[in-house]
Amino acid sequence: MKSVLKSVAIPLVQALVVLLFLSWLAAGKAQAAIEVHQFDNPVLQKRYDSLTAALRCPKCQNQAIGDSDSPIAGDMRQNVANLLNDGRSDSEIQNFMVARFGEYVLYNPRLDGRTWLLWGGPAALIALGLLIVALIVRARRRARVRALDDDEQARLSALLDRHRDAGNAPQDAKERS
Repeated sequence: MKSVLKSVAIPLVQALVVLLFLSWLAAGKAQAAIEVHQFDNPVLQKRYDSLTAALRCPKCQNQAIGDSDSPIAGDMRQNVANLLNDGRSDSEIQNFMVARFGEYVLYNPRLDGRTWLLWGGPAALIALGLLIVALIVRARRRARVRALDDDEQARLSALLDRHRDAGNAPQDAKERS
C-alpha cells in the first residue's frame, strides 16, 4: 500500500511543480507584453494610471488600455503619456481620445442628450418601483378599513347577540350597548 502511494504521489507532485513553473513563466510573459510608463512625478503617474484604467481598448472586449496587450492599446497608452508630458488636463486627454475613437473608449459615458437614459434610467426605475409599492400599500390599507355591507353587518350583529345571550359578550360590545 505504501509503495502504491509513493508511485502515485511522486509523479503527481512532479507534475504540479512543472505546471506551477509553466504558469509562472506565462504570467511573466503576459506582464512583459504590456509596457509600463514611469513618471518621475507621482501625481502624473497616478493620473496616467487613472486614465489608462478609464479608457477602453477599441479592439479588446471589456479591457482597459492599461490592461490590454494589443498594439492599439499600446499606442493609446503612449498618446496618454505624451499628452500628460505636454501638460494636458485629463478632460483634454479624454476629449482627444473620444475625437479619435468615439465615445466607446470611455468606460463612463458623459451625460448628454444621447446618454441621459443610461444615467437617469436606474433612478427612474427605482422611483417607479417605489411609486408602485406605495400604490399597492395604499390600496391594501383602504381595503382593510372598508365599511361592512348589509349581509356582513347582519352576520356580525347575530354573532354579537349570540355572545351576549350566552353571557360572554366581548368587553367593547358591552360598552357600546
